[in-house]
Amino acid sequence: MSLGAVLVDLKFSRDAVKSALDGAFAGREVVDLGDEANQGRDLSGIPYAVLWKPDPFLLERAKDLKVIFSGGAGVDHILSNYDLPDIPIVRFVDRSLTDRMSEWVVLQCLAHLRRLPDYIRQQRSAVWYDIEPQPEARDVTVGIMGLGVLGLDSLRKLKVMGFNVIGWSRGKKHIEDVDTYDAASLEAFLGKTDILVGLLPLTSETKGLYNARLFSRLRQGGALGKPVFINAGRGGSQVEADLAKALSSGILGGASLDVFEREPLGTDSPLWAFDTVIITPHAAASSDVQALFRHAENQIARFERSESLEHVVDRKAGY
Repeated sequence: MSLGAVLVDLKFSRDAVKSALDGAFAGREVVDLGDEANQGRDLSGIPYAVLWKPDPFLLERAKDLKVIFSGGAGVDHILSNYDLPDIPIVRFVDRSLTDRMSEWVVLQCLAHLRRLPDYIRQQRSAVWYDIEPQPEARDVTVGIMGLGVLGLDSLRKLKVMGFNVIGWSRGKKHIEDVDTYDAASLEAFLGKTDILVGLLPLTSETKGLYNARLFSRLRQGGALGKPVFINAGRGGSQVEADLAKALSSGILGGASLDVFEREPLGTDSPLWAFDTVIITPHAAASSDVQALFRHAENQIARFERSESLEHVVDRKAGY
């Protein structure tokens, strides 16, 4: 019996996709829509698809899919833009993606702790000046919003660095030696937070969550003086006009941003101009395409053994 084919439509680097496909999905036909030769291809009969921001009409053409694999940890790009069949959608969860994200989060927290944006500004002007104060990590409370796989790994690594870390999720979670908060205690959580880390998925409840009101509730006068906002979750969760105003007015002392309401971030965005803002191009946890294909292969094998799939999206929750 022939093995089920795999459809691939990933808006990633073509070189990365082509290299990762070499040797992937052994024994299966792979239809790579990044290859122009496959553009008009009949997609009927294909049971599996690995997708990231696919062609808008793809699912109308591939009507026999049994499982969809997201090319990243986020799935809002699929849930919000397509008329989806009633089949499982599987998130990409992998050690490499998790490590990359938590490394980025730790990097940004340390950068703001040690006043790196200020020192870079001084360097450009050839200024030699020791900026005070220089608090220790133990003096700073990092509040993480989103306690899934990425949030928990970031939490563990930040604690190793000495930060006081607290966590927030919509429903209460219990984590040893960590104070956690839920939807009913958001105000208390924000009031204790010096550095806010956003790792939430994009849902109807989180859209526009990081707004002027939320920024104004963060702790003022803590070890950093002004609170810092870090977002590597979803750009749709932040209101960038409010963010720019909070930075201009001094409600926020700085920010690190990897995701934006619209990507690429427009050249006219005021966020580019702030010396206290670190911007990266949605690169905090770029998917390792080889790891993504291994993940899909493992899940396909489970599916074909009639075992339950892992990391299946709860469509009602949105993640």
